[in-house]
Amino acid sequence: MSTGSIIQSEEALADIVRSIRSVAVIGIKDGSDPDAPAFAIPGMLRARGIRVFGVNPKHREFHGEPVVPDLASVPERVDAVQLFRRSEAVPAHADEILALPPERRPAVVWMQTGIRNEEAARRLTEAGIDVVMDRCLGVYASRYRHPPGAPGNPGGAA
Repeated sequence: MSTGSIIQSEEALADIVRSIRSVAVIGIKDGSDPDAPAFAIPGMLRARGIRVFGVNPKHREFHGEPVVPDLASVPERVDAVQLFRRSEAVPAHADEILALPPERRPAVVWMQTGIRNEEAARRLTEAGIDVVMDRCLGVYASRYRHPPGAPGNPGGAA
C-alpha cells in the first residue's frame, strides 16, 4: 500500500480540485441557514459539476438529494471526504473512513478552514489517503474549477 501525503502546495491542491468528481460532505447543513459554509460550499461544488453526498444524522436532504447519517451509508465510493466538523471530532471520522473497505476509501480527506488534527492525518496518510488541513475547498474550487459549460471548461471537468 502506498503512503498518502499531507497536501500543502498550490499545484497539488489545484490538481485535487480539478480531479474530484464526487465528495462526501460530513457535517453538511440543510439550508435553514443558507449562508452557513457547510451549506453554501457544497452547493458551490455541486454547481461546478462535483457530485455531493451529504452526511449528517441531523438532516434529511441537501438540494433535494438525500442526506445519509454516516459515511458507510454513502451509496458509492467518493473521490474525497470533506469535513465540516470541529478538530476534536476528526479522529472519530478518521476511524469511520478507515473502517471502510479499502476499495471504498476516498483518495483525499479535506478538512475545512480552521480544522486540523495531526494524529488523524497521520493515520489517514499511513493508510494511503492524502490529507488537506485548514483549507477551504470552496476557495480552491473557485480558483481552479469552473461550472460545467463555462469558458475554458466545456465539459465541467477542469
